[in-house]
Amino acid sequence: MSSGVAAFGCVLGLCLLACCGIAAEPAVPAKPLLHPLFSSGAVLQRGKPVAVWGWTEPGAEVTVVLAGEGLDAKQARVKAGADGRWQAALGPFAAGGPYTLTASSRDQKAEAKDVLIGDVWLCCGERNIVVPLFLAKNAKEEMSKANFPRLRQFLVAGHHAGTPQELTLHPGEPIKRKWLVCTPASIDGFYAIPYFFGRHLLQDLNVPIGIVVSAVGDSVGEAWVSTEAMSTLPEYAKPLADFQKLVQAVAEQKRRTGQDYTELLAAWYQANDSGTVAVPPWSAPECNLSTWSMARTPPLPKPGADLPKGFTGTYWLRREVTLPVELASKPGRLMLDANLDWDTTWLNGQKVGESESPNARNYVLPPHLLKAGTNVIAVRVLAQTLNAGPVGRPEKVNLCFDDGRITIPLAGEWRIHAGVDLKSAPPLPIRDDRKIEITSLYNGFIAPLVPMSLTGVVWYQGEYTASLGHSYSYRRLLPTLITDWRTHFGQGDLPFLIVSLANYNYRPRPARPADSAWAELREAQAITTKVLPACGLTVTIDGNEARNIYPVDKQPVSDRLALAAKAIAYGQQVEWSGPWYKTMTVEGTSIRLAFDHLGGGLVRSTGEALAGFAIAGEDHAFVWAEAHLDGDTVVVSSPQVAKPVAVRYAWGDDPPCNLANRAGLPAVPFRTDDWPGLTWPKPSPAPVFSLPKPTPDVGSGAR
Repeated sequence: MSSGVAAFGCVLGLCLLACCGIAAEPAVPAKPLLHPLFSSGAVLQRGKPVAVWGWTEPGAEVTVVLAGEGLDAKQARVKAGADGRWQAALGPFAAGGPYTLTASSRDQKAEAKDVLIGDVWLCCGERNIVVPLFLAKNAKEEMSKANFPRLRQFLVAGHHAGTPQELTLHPGEPIKRKWLVCTPASIDGFYAIPYFFGRHLLQDLNVPIGIVVSAVGDSVGEAWVSTEAMSTLPEYAKPLADFQKLVQAVAEQKRRTGQDYTELLAAWYQANDSGTVAVPPWSAPECNLSTWSMARTPPLPKPGADLPKGFTGTYWLRREVTLPVELASKPGRLMLDANLDWDTTWLNGQKVGESESPNARNYVLPPHLLKAGTNVIAVRVLAQTLNAGPVGRPEKVNLCFDDGRITIPLAGEWRIHAGVDLKSAPPLPIRDDRKIEITSLYNGFIAPLVPMSLTGVVWYQGEYTASLGHSYSYRRLLPTLITDWRTHFGQGDLPFLIVSLANYNYRPRPARPADSAWAELREAQAITTKVLPACGLTVTIDGNEARNIYPVDKQPVSDRLALAAKAIAYGQQVEWSGPWYKTMTVEGTSIRLAFDHLGGGLVRSTGEALAGFAIAGEDHAFVWAEAHLDGDTVVVSSPQVAKPVAVRYAWGDDPPCNLANRAGLPAVPFRTDDWPGLTWPKPSPAPVFSLPKPTPDVGSGAR
């Protein structure tokens, strides 16, 4: 990997850690009268009844009103259920706004201002859907003209969960998530694909666009499907049963102890961690540091130097900072940037914050805690894996005053001391929100959105599934996911736009074509769009960033997604796809291929000749082939194959490919055979779903 790509990956990783919802302490916040989806700046779906919901006292009546200039006030009255949850239906409405949405119940009232009516899209998947706009190609230029206040984005800050959740935030986090209105002041918070996709639709349709973003890096498809739907897939029976067993064990732990994870963890620290139980504790300013060593942080402590090799457990960091009198009288912020795993932080012996989220630490310090002269910062890290602790940027580790106008750097030399080694301690309390597990992301990132009214879904996931070699199972999994979400959102065949995996893993062209897990994953995505209605496939294999798993040129994929949206969700007569393989005919020593989605005719997007075609005979041995355009067909042959029976195109991780249509859209990668592939189960089963079979007729010459 080049140093540039490595640096990009590091920066992107930190950005994504901050937005992609990692497990957090499961303390449940008070539930609001209005769900955070319906906060100020929200976009509500036009043309459909709009579901609005929240929580109040069980059995209480709730009045919901949407009102504003040019809109006759729309009102609904409902009663909360026994669990306090209420749900009302408003509309349908035409596009417009701004309006004000209010909910009132007894002595409670919630108000959301600047609410627009337009189209709402749910953008989900892995990291590629949440590459920040500031990391995208031409970011500076794009951000300089990003002033589209009718384009808005809402980030789902969920968490891994064993059971369906109701709120779109990390448990324990204050309910502060809000809609971002696209202005120069807020554009740093937008993600590239949602922004470009939403901007395209906004400019073409001239209606407000709301984008709800729900994504987790390195996530598998089965984590995004509900328990009910996953139980219909026998091949996932064991991992589903194992996770449900863990969920039940966590519930039993709560019943047995009467405590949740955070309380049990606090008791574990008190019983096992040297720094917590010490007198005075290592968080106290007067703690004896004679046995502590020195470490430079960030970055992470060095194994074998700062900490024992292979160490997992608790370790403590301490740092002194001297303040003048004039700063000691000011409120401050302790900025510790990103931290992997749990930290608990003290200032002058008083706890000021704790978090297991990898978000940047930003702990508010009231003035009475700070004093002129020496102040002591202590951080206890619980490292349950290797390489856990401070992973942020040194320039972002500071004590800040006056909204960052005054900063005191804190990166550099810190005192360090190991606490308890997990290998010699009693087990930590168990939990079901620690890792990405089967169904856990549906529970934490999708269930809180149901039954939000939507126009459609953008789905960009599969890189991690392909890397695990699970591409074949995606043939059944992805259709199950789509059907599952459509069932839960209850809006019929909700349009579903699938991003086909980009080219990746650059290598010089091999001497012979080879099987590919990435190609098989793309095939599963393509099959899904054929077996389910209202699905579209957006091809991205023609990008020129095969060394980067997070391509930065996000505008082409976003524009292609918008074309698919206009055709599938809005019924516009536009060409939204590149050529799709339709049929093949054997003509002597050649095979002639016909296509759908001609888009005005077949063309080469680059080069003097078609590239990326392979051909095989009955021995199943593929060789690189010669291919040429003949009208709206492609003729493929090789002198090495006298009796051809199958063709493949763009079949590889990073294959050569230049077949397109005159609409400028690349052809969908394909194969005409259904021979067992790299990721098929052994022994190979009958295919689970497949694309059209080759036609049996044999021609005698050119058309």
